[in-house]
Amino acid sequence: MATETRNSRIRTRGSWTRRGVAVVAALLLAGGVAAPAATALDNAPATAHRTRGTLVSVTPVTTLTRAEVVRWLTEHGMDAEQVRHGVRTYRLTYRTPDAYGRPTTATGLFTVPAGGDRRLGLVSDTHGTMVNRGYAPSVGDDFGRIPSYLYASTGRAVAAPDYLGLGEGPGRHPYMDTASSVTASLDMLRAARYAAHRLDRPLTGDVYATGFSQGGQVAMALGKALRSGADHGFRLKALAPVSGPYDLSGQEIPALYDGRVNDTSGIFYTTYFLVAQNRLHPLYKDPAEVFRAPYASRVESLFDGDHQEEDVVNALPRTVKELLTPAYYRQLRHPTGALRATLKANDGACAWKPKIPVRLYAAAGDSDVPIGNAYSCARRLGGRTPVLDQGARDHFGGFRSAAPKIAEWFSPQGRG
Repeated sequence: MATETRNSRIRTRGSWTRRGVAVVAALLLAGGVAAPAATALDNAPATAHRTRGTLVSVTPVTTLTRAEVVRWLTEHGMDAEQVRHGVRTYRLTYRTPDAYGRPTTATGLFTVPAGGDRRLGLVSDTHGTMVNRGYAPSVGDDFGRIPSYLYASTGRAVAAPDYLGLGEGPGRHPYMDTASSVTASLDMLRAARYAAHRLDRPLTGDVYATGFSQGGQVAMALGKALRSGADHGFRLKALAPVSGPYDLSGQEIPALYDGRVNDTSGIFYTTYFLVAQNRLHPLYKDPAEVFRAPYASRVESLFDGDHQEEDVVNALPRTVKELLTPAYYRQLRHPTGALRATLKANDGACAWKPKIPVRLYAAAGDSDVPIGNAYSCARRLGGRTPVLDQGARDHFGGFRSAAPKIAEWFSPQGRG
């Protein structure tokens, strides 16, 4: 239960800033036209439409020169030393199952370097918590683009799924549902493979997985799926998640009660998690069973994909204790029944034994996703999995520190 998008916009409850720096001098691929049309693929055979990861459309989004990538990353507070190429980005719409297994579509951002090798290794980058669908990587021009520009500019292709219900995908986002986040991310890799072929930049099959916050947990679970043979066309080569909430039961929820998670983040994550998970699991029949008045009457409408983060936080109380009924406040601290089963279903991302290099990045100063999550994950993975502490930085600061190091490690120069 963690976010990068909020932390790129929020510093205190009453102090909201939008990091909406426009991409400078962006030249779109279709000869510089202002609004390129999507390349529709709906004339493909009907059987292909039922295949997970099948492309529905490819839409050119933007092109940046190397200098423009450097400027954009610098304006967003990122170290741009690793930048070697410009980048070209595309919005992919593809077929995937929803959280109930029914056919649906999802979108994501596919980014390739403007230069470098013709055949490309692929970075999977999974984003953190967001409530507004317009902040997703394929449609927003803010934080969600930073990893794609950074990693692609070193010479890799990057597949950044929006997840279900975000970007231009239909429905509501099943927040922190690990299973559907993994299927949407895996199918984004498949869609990227097809798109890369169409762009004459075929993929090698090598995958380097990373993600931040919620996306760190998704990256770990995706790595587990790939190592289990979810798609034999991909070879997981390295894994470097950042500040993932890998241990909800043992770390993240206890941290709500002992002060390691700050109140603003705690109230945001808790509400989002309970509302989204209740759509998938029977946590409550009436919001009043869980939430105090007047919040019970408004919480479900806040997470419709159209509200801004500030709208959500301003509509909620200041603490989790003020949000929940006394009985459910005790229940969350000592989960039983459906709540315990829900947490267990989302706590297995680190339950495997990697045979590839893994680096867990986290920050001791993080009060959104305490560093204990990373240590719990490392113990569960076994071996000598390192936790690379980024020091007394906050949640987003930990990402700022870690991402350039991951870019160097994942780059063709770093891994050959």
